[in-house]
Amino acid sequence: MAKLITLALIVGNRGFFPDHLAKEGREAMIGVLEKAGIRVIALTPEQSKFGAVETPDEARRCAELFRKHREEIDGIIVTLPNFGEERGIVDAIRLSTLQVPVLVQATPDRTDDMKISDRRDSFCGKMSACNNMKQYGIPYSITSLHTSAPNSESFAKDLAWFTAVCRIVRGFRNLRIGSIGARPAAFNTVRYSEKLLERSGISVEPLDLSEIFGRIDRLKDTDDVVQAKLAAIKKYVSTNNIPEAALLKMSKLGAVIEGWMKQTYCTISAIQCWTSMEEYFGVVPCTVMSMMSENLFASACEVDVCGVMGMHALALASETPSALLDWNNNYGNDPDKCVCFHCSNLPKHFFQDVVMDFQAIIAGTVGKENTFGTCVGRVKAGAMSFARFSTDDFTGRIRGYVGEGEFTKDPLETFGGAGVAYIPRLQKLLRYICEQGFEHHVAANFSQTASPVYEAAVRYLGWDMYYHNQPEA
Repeated sequence: MAKLITLALIVGNRGFFPDHLAKEGREAMIGVLEKAGIRVIALTPEQSKFGAVETPDEARRCAELFRKHREEIDGIIVTLPNFGEERGIVDAIRLSTLQVPVLVQATPDRTDDMKISDRRDSFCGKMSACNNMKQYGIPYSITSLHTSAPNSESFAKDLAWFTAVCRIVRGFRNLRIGSIGARPAAFNTVRYSEKLLERSGISVEPLDLSEIFGRIDRLKDTDDVVQAKLAAIKKYVSTNNIPEAALLKMSKLGAVIEGWMKQTYCTISAIQCWTSMEEYFGVVPCTVMSMMSENLFASACEVDVCGVMGMHALALASETPSALLDWNNNYGNDPDKCVCFHCSNLPKHFFQDVVMDFQAIIAGTVGKENTFGTCVGRVKAGAMSFARFSTDDFTGRIRGYVGEGEFTKDPLETFGGAGVAYIPRLQKLLRYICEQGFEHHVAANFSQTASPVYEAAVRYLGWDMYYHNQPEA
């Protein structure tokens, strides 16, 4: 399901520097990008000198090209094979009217080849380009090393990081979130401001559970859409000992939710569970939600709209499924370990082994027969990134935190979907969460993608973020 990334390329050039470097640099960068599976949009040598941008006319031709492809372009790379003409670069970006991430790269000089015929000075030119972008109010990102060759291992890592940033920013542009059912009365923690989200271009589409149940009531057990969903559920997870009637209810629920999301152009969802679904419909929605998350259409329980945003960001960055978990229990006396848990709707990607079962927590309240549909198993070991977003009505800002750790193989005997997480300096993080009043839910992903999520949120979405154990630049 990986989406093809399209990057616009601006090749900087300045005439009194060796301009053959612009020609070579353009060819080298395009070769690296295409080898990485990236589609490139750039001026050709027929449209400007060597396909680079230097003069006002070239800047305008570049901007016009980018405007023609504005719906396709995910980000811009500015490559400096020599010093570069900073005015041409910033004018091309401004006149294009694109509002996408920008990565500035400068190719290093060789100490054994510093004669006037081959000296780049891009080390210096990068500062001028960044200075002008700051003056123009153009947000931009920079490579991990001040200079890095397009074919270097360092730039390959930067490129993977930058494309993740681009996916996140595009994924949140005009995002529509399905909010299905009312917030459970006992969960004040998942309150949020639709207006603050709307200011960031994120819309929430509400749907009452009565409409869900009404649409389900119109479906027959034999309808094609119901039977197709039933087959998909049985293929997805072991359903031994689950009543067929419960499976049919889940199939209808899944068919209705997915149909409604397509009709309303919603990409991700947050769904009411406790306890209306069980009392008045007779199953839990966990498997249906797990399947959506597994297919990168993240779905969070307890109508945690901001929680599903964290899931979405991590999934966009890694292109793998995310889950929403509780920071739930200490793990013995180890201050850097805790138990992350949900009851659960975790995607299959998270488990060592998974089966469908009943929801043990609320079965005592509504009856076991009304709680079939959870995905139960042990969370597998592996690298972990976590993220949380929240709206702060008091400051009028969206805020959040990100970080990395790992799920471990430590023994754990419990129910639902659970794993032991190791996070360096966990006590500092927990103190931050409590002091800042963040929710008990956190999105998690099997990846190391905290950095692109942080970059996208802070630099391009304009949100306030804390990066736990942020590596030094």
